[in-house]
Amino acid sequence: MSRYTPKQNRRHEVKPGITGWAQVNGRNNMTWEEKFDYDVWYVDHRSLWLDMKILVLTFWHVVCRKNIAKEGHATVDEFMGSEKT
Repeated sequence: MSRYTPKQNRRHEVKPGITGWAQVNGRNNMTWEEKFDYDVWYVDHRSLWLDMKILVLTFWHVVCRKNIAKEGHATVDEFMGSEKT
């Protein structure tokens, strides 16, 4: 938690789930900062409709095997923190 900026820490305002907005918009093929932006966007826009959309998109990405890993990595780099803003 000490590595998060105050904005990034907002992702903890909702309980974690099995998938998420960041996972269907790039998964491991994006930077940590981009993932946090998607997570915070979800916190601000969460709804039942959006959750249903995420579930459908998750199923589609699993079937198509999209963005499973960052190129050259098994998953993604360890998050080491961001500039505090």
